[in-house]
Amino acid sequence: MTSFDRHNELSIDYLKDISTWISSVHDLNQLLELILMTGTRIMRAKASSLLLLDQKTQKLYFKVTTGTKKEAVKNFEIKLGQGIVGHVAETGDPLLIKDVAKDSRWYRTISDQIGFKTRSILCVPMKVDSKVIGAIEFINKSDGESFQKNDLDLLTVFADLAALAIANARKFQLVERENQGLKQSLDLDHQIIGKSAAIRRVVADALKVADSNASTLILGESGTGKELLARLIHQASQRKERHMIALNCAAMPETLLEAELFGHEKGSFTGAVEQKIGKLELADESTLFLDEIGEMSPSMQVKLLRVLQDGVFYRVGGNTPISVDIRIIAATNQNIAEEIPKGKFREDLYYRLNVVELQLPPLRERREDISLLACHFADLFKKEKGNAHVEITKTAMDKIQKYDWPGNIRELRNAIERAVVMGNGKQILPEDLPMVDASTALNHIEVGISLQQALDDFKKRFIELNLRNTNGNQSRAADIMGIQRTYLSRLITKYGIKKNHKEP
Repeated sequence: MTSFDRHNELSIDYLKDISTWISSVHDLNQLLELILMTGTRIMRAKASSLLLLDQKTQKLYFKVTTGTKKEAVKNFEIKLGQGIVGHVAETGDPLLIKDVAKDSRWYRTISDQIGFKTRSILCVPMKVDSKVIGAIEFINKSDGESFQKNDLDLLTVFADLAALAIANARKFQLVERENQGLKQSLDLDHQIIGKSAAIRRVVADALKVADSNASTLILGESGTGKELLARLIHQASQRKERHMIALNCAAMPETLLEAELFGHEKGSFTGAVEQKIGKLELADESTLFLDEIGEMSPSMQVKLLRVLQDGVFYRVGGNTPISVDIRIIAATNQNIAEEIPKGKFREDLYYRLNVVELQLPPLRERREDISLLACHFADLFKKEKGNAHVEITKTAMDKIQKYDWPGNIRELRNAIERAVVMGNGKQILPEDLPMVDASTALNHIEVGISLQQALDDFKKRFIELNLRNTNGNQSRAADIMGIQRTYLSRLITKYGIKKNHKEP
């Protein structure tokens, strides 16, 4: 057997291994590294790269690389049509260049900047359903020889396998998203529960809005179910085939919020080790739900307004415009119309978001729904606990219906969950319910102080009541009060509340 035959036999064995990996290795990055390293070994190449085409920016970025300069190479991008790789990705035709110095298409900038002498290049496109998604290139044979025609044929097989791996991974992600969206759709009827006129009216209005692409602003206290209403609108719209993207504008500082919303390019800031696709881009042809929009800083409001006006944005650190077709649904528990004269919320953004306004009523204004919700949550949590016989006693239900539920549905859900978990396993009794009547704090407010002093005093006592009620668990207390954990922490510091409360 000749060395050539042994080489071919070894190549076939490797290809069989790769075919097995595609069905067994679920980490796409790991799989692509295995494919590229195996191909490099068979080709006896000194360096290799697998590049993916960003369909929005029409640029190729280095996904996986090998060789002594592999990390330096990842700092570069290649425009579609630029250089040998760009030409292959643009035309969809493979190229075998035995001497790059004699080829006018060679883009030598990368080699010069990283200090790597390139002699020959073998490059083939990766295609999914005849559409180019990237390219694989091998550079320089380790024995100093040039690549040959049989190398090109073999690399084409590798590129097909890599493209298949990427396609399978993307299909898996799509199925996951569709399953998530389907589950959300199936759950909606059970989550938006109520027979009151108030809830029936807002659901009917939401279904009317769903037929349009109009931006919608959902108003309501924390815990009233604003995200559920947004999902109902999305699932009833023409965009339901793509899952809704949600972002909480109060959950992160401004710099992180910008990167989360717009995405970022690799190396655009410290810690940006790879390119990140932002929520705006993920929501293309779908719905973007922006929760707690009232917490967005004025500078971020300007950037969001530009996207809503032009439908175009730039990733952080990027200079290529990205176009998107999105439907915006925003929500807030604040009266942002009152924030406009104070300069805290832009009037032009407010009117962009508030084409249609929906107001979710607090639970205390739909008391006929409280018992329905309580029973629903009891059924939900007793199934999770594996006990099918837990019932709410009449006295417990009386307590539930009389309580004002300042944390709304979220607080009710938490209260029932605690009662099911901490109760006797058969009945929910009044003493199993964690609610504390915050109105008792009014007895301690002094006459003769300013309104602001009275509000501050009430807030302090209300926080202390909830912290005592949750044994000092700040996350639990914040959840019950319907505020962010970070905001509660700031209030604890502001009002000088003793730190003897337990941290979660």
